[in-house]
Amino acid sequence: MTTTIAPDRTRECIDACADCAAACQTCADHCIRQTDQQMIDCIRLCLSCAEACLACLPSLARDVNYQALCRACAELCDACAAECERYDDPTMRQCAQACRRTAQACRQMTGA
Repeated sequence: MTTTIAPDRTRECIDACADCAAACQTCADHCIRQTDQQMIDCIRLCLSCAEACLACLPSLARDVNYQALCRACAELCDACAAECERYDDPTMRQCAQACRRTAQACRQMTGA
């Protein structure tokens, strides 16, 4: 008998948030190394998005009070994805894809 720590939908959101946080951290580090002043907005959005994703994890794991966090996380993920999609760069495209997946998973958790 296999024990799961969360229902499938919650588990998917937890996984998406964790993946997105890692992708955003990687993207921010990548942007920092570019030493391009125009990347400042991207760096800030990536770091804020990563923080929002990490903030969702404990509430999702406890299956309590996650709705407001997930709504905010989805909005930050959308903003981060839009910023990363402005650049023709594989690392930034991966970040944008992770952000889009997470925004969708978070919205499913809020019923939006």
